[in-house]
Amino acid sequence: MARSALLNVMVQAAVKAGKSLTRDFGEVQNLQVSVKGPGDFVSQADFKAEKIVHDELMKSRPTYGFLGEEGGEEKGTDGAHRWIVDPLDGTTNFLHGIPQFATSIALERNGEIVAGVIFNPATDELFTAEKGGGAFLNDRRLRVAARRVLSDCVIGCGVPHLGRGNHGKFLVELRHVMGEVAGVRRMGAAALDLAYVAAGRLDGFWEAELHPWDMAAGLILIKEAGGFASDMKGGQNMFETKTVVAGNELIQKALLEVSNRPVPAR
Repeated sequence: MARSALLNVMVQAAVKAGKSLTRDFGEVQNLQVSVKGPGDFVSQADFKAEKIVHDELMKSRPTYGFLGEEGGEEKGTDGAHRWIVDPLDGTTNFLHGIPQFATSIALERNGEIVAGVIFNPATDELFTAEKGGGAFLNDRRLRVAARRVLSDCVIGCGVPHLGRGNHGKFLVELRHVMGEVAGVRRMGAAALDLAYVAAGRLDGFWEAELHPWDMAAGLILIKEAGGFASDMKGGQNMFETKTVVAGNELIQKALLEVSNRPVPAR
């Protein structure tokens, strides 16, 4: 596959950060048995990975803006372009030695996501997409799954945890979805979950309380793989509402309807 110069910059940054994360991931299991645990170590791994991505991207395009999970937002003099970066999506997985994590980089141009990269260094899987150029896993072109009814589908989701999210609302959504599908999966890294929808591994995905860096790259992957995504109100305000529902055309619509069903009256 041919990549643009910009996408090559993004890939190089993600792979370089991934090498750093791989080295640090190798230390996590050793730290699990310590009294203090690996928490501080993983925080430093996260910051280090973001610095690598930031430095690589800004070296190539110093006028672009930058929005990162750890370092916040830097306004660019360019005015039209912004990098959106999660250096370590799936931090809790990483912390516990679970190899389901990724570096996610997206490029936004005038408010539209035009390129995305998601790299899991533990599996050496590189997901890439550019506007109008398709979506790829390494060098293999991606298409969303073609299933047409929810009862055949495996659906990914996020699960709110201690101190985060609306637990009661999620349990209502889960109650409705789990009764309609072949399986529900929660794997702990939203960027990879969205990439898995693009790759046809998951038929659909929904989650609330997400940030732009959690989903920006995944959204263009899904679009370029022939899929659809919206917020949980059916609009395109995913960043503002912090919600996403994704799948192929039929499954996305069905999942949106099911996850929004009201609580049945008693």
